[in-house]
Amino acid sequence: MSVLIYIEHEEGVVKKSSLEAVSYGKSLAESLGTEALVVGLGSISPDEWTLVGHAGASKGYHVTDERLNAGIIQAHTAAVSEVFEHSGADVLVLAKSSLGDAVAARLSVKLQAALVSNVVSLPDLAEGFKVKRSIFTGKAFAITAVQTSKKILAIKKNILEIRQDATDIAVEEFTVSLVDRVFAAKITGTDKAEGEISLPEADIVVSGGRGMKGPENWGIIEDLAKALGAATGCSKPVSDLNWRPHHEHVGQTGIKVSPSLYVAVGISGAIQHLAGVNASKNILVINKDPEAPFFKAADYGIVGDAFEVLPKLTEAIKAIK
Repeated sequence: MSVLIYIEHEEGVVKKSSLEAVSYGKSLAESLGTEALVVGLGSISPDEWTLVGHAGASKGYHVTDERLNAGIIQAHTAAVSEVFEHSGADVLVLAKSSLGDAVAARLSVKLQAALVSNVVSLPDLAEGFKVKRSIFTGKAFAITAVQTSKKILAIKKNILEIRQDATDIAVEEFTVSLVDRVFAAKITGTDKAEGEISLPEADIVVSGGRGMKGPENWGIIEDLAKALGAATGCSKPVSDLNWRPHHEHVGQTGIKVSPSLYVAVGISGAIQHLAGVNASKNILVINKDPEAPFFKAADYGIVGDAFEVLPKLTEAIKAIK
């Protein structure tokens, strides 16, 4: 019996959300009295595997087939399934993501395992295996009792800190038998979001709304984001007006984020936007309208003109740094 964690990477760099999943898997393994194992697919450097070990894993299975770098769902499903069976694991842990969701759903059928998504805390093992998960776009929680022998847990981002165990990980190169048909799907093109920080992976996000009055004013948003080491986002009306690219649209119909800090500038706080950000640990709202609905969901608020507040805030952050 063991816990297997499936990690994702981008161009060889393991995603922060996957390191969080490793730490979650390690804590779960400790509760179960077993070990935390990791499966990584494609080209992952030794330095990245070291970080995976520090996050809590004792052993890694590295499937080095470079065809897996493309992130083809069927191929990843087949590879993870084979490692899962070989390792004798009972629980598979992974980060909730677009790729993770698709792989987890297929593995649930293939392994005959129960799948619980949007997991926000470690299972309660006092009476069986009960998992707390987020539902209704983060407005409520449900406790799910898992009764199958095999289980898959998709972990919501930013629910726990990444461990720093500083333990060495033993990485074994593992070969799986991948038939050609699992590579039948082809990714013909990929449009990557611009900027140094990926919005879904960001620990801090600075977003702007129609209160910014136009795309020509976005410089103060970008300056604040750069000072904070943050990603930039926007509300749906802003992307609809083509002030900002659609890959920055945060909300129920856009990208859902769960950073440590979400800064909303000139955004009124429509329910569709709140649904995409309410998993944030802290929300700071900057708006000149004291009646803006967003203030009701905020942890911190500044009532003021963004064009006066943001430059001063940016300079203050730079001075502290």
